[in-house]
Amino acid sequence: MGIKGTTAAEIAGSVRDQVASGELAPRASLPPVRVLAAELGVNRNTVALAYRRLVEAGVAETRGRGGTVVAAVPQLAREGVGAGVGGDCVDLASGNPDPVLLPDLLGAARRGDYSPPLYGAPAVDPGLDAWARADFAEDIDQPFRTLVTHGAVDATERLLNAHLTRGDLVAIEDPCFLASIGTLRLSGYRSAPVAVDGAGMRPDALRAALEAGARAVVCTPRAHNPTGASLTEERAADLRAILAEHPQVLVIEDDHFSAVSARPYHRVTPPGSTRWALVRSVSKFLGPDLRLALVAADAETTARLEARLSAGTTWVSRLLQHAARELLLDPRVHELHERAREFYAGRSGLLVERLRAQGVEVLYRPDGLNVWVELDIDARVVVAALAQRGWAVRPGHLFAPDPAAHHGAIRVTSSTITEPQAEEFAAELAAVLAELRSTPN
Repeated sequence: MGIKGTTAAEIAGSVRDQVASGELAPRASLPPVRVLAAELGVNRNTVALAYRRLVEAGVAETRGRGGTVVAAVPQLAREGVGAGVGGDCVDLASGNPDPVLLPDLLGAARRGDYSPPLYGAPAVDPGLDAWARADFAEDIDQPFRTLVTHGAVDATERLLNAHLTRGDLVAIEDPCFLASIGTLRLSGYRSAPVAVDGAGMRPDALRAALEAGARAVVCTPRAHNPTGASLTEERAADLRAILAEHPQVLVIEDDHFSAVSARPYHRVTPPGSTRWALVRSVSKFLGPDLRLALVAADAETTARLEARLSAGTTWVSRLLQHAARELLLDPRVHELHERAREFYAGRSGLLVERLRAQGVEVLYRPDGLNVWVELDIDARVVVAALAQRGWAVRPGHLFAPDPAAHHGAIRVTSSTITEPQAEEFAAELAAVLAELRSTPN
């Protein structure tokens, strides 16, 4: 294979050169430590250290008994039309908001006093900053600063990168938001799955993750995607008490559904946390193309995040900020949000009721755009059978930090479902389940 060197740095450098030149392709196996050490005439510990450095750099990955292989770009599931939605199927899979319940972005961009900024201008629109500070102040009783990022996923990735290094352990919900899974894999973090029930993260699972060494926690306080779970006041208090025992841990709350959630916000960040952030994207209620999220954080975290959003390089477009400000200050948009809150809650509730009427139990009434359905059959088979009948849904394992988990669940997007569709889908799902249960293995 031609790997050379007598020190760990030289061996790692030789492997990286071959990966860069294409001599070592993605997923190619590297020689076992013992074999390469003998070939190079070095101690096994030297090769082991070289391989460890390659893994830490994201060049290689370990597969237990499968050895060490050259890392490939992860193949990640994604949301949206085209991701699991095919042919003429009714789309109950995309995870999108209802376009009818989104405001006019272009009209908002044309209103007001926008003037194109130049390099060196403030990174945050003053009017948007004032609105955000007032909005966050209702829920945060400790000092904070606000920033604007390119959406919640961008905020989470930058916040983690500001405080962590590759290989660090991050506690995330299980099942989990697709983008969070992708962020951890692409950034080289290890995931500590924290089980979720109808009240949100389970305290025992969070405690276990923290005791295992998690340096950050990413939590969805309401309208959790994919389950629709929202934290109760009691559950939030339990999680705060656990996190208070680990004040050095970075706590990120992704309140993505804030303006249209039917549930109140309950804070999990304890007063003693030194590193924290509350992120509120506007994508679900102002539009996915408005790539913008508002972030409130402690002073040090804000400074680190601000350094990664330099006004001279990667600040969020002031035109987008202007449009967001115009919409957030518009009383007509507030009325639209009230309607969206009612419609989304009504549609998910309607689907749950129709499923229960067909004997398909949903454990709790969700909030948000999706309904999570636990099954006693491999969901991949159910998804395929539903697709043949004209219905597109997502299998639960896509939302698992461990791909081997949640094979007995499906996620159904309820954001645009009508009463006839809910009635028909529930009947079709019940028929599929009955047929599969009666079919011999």
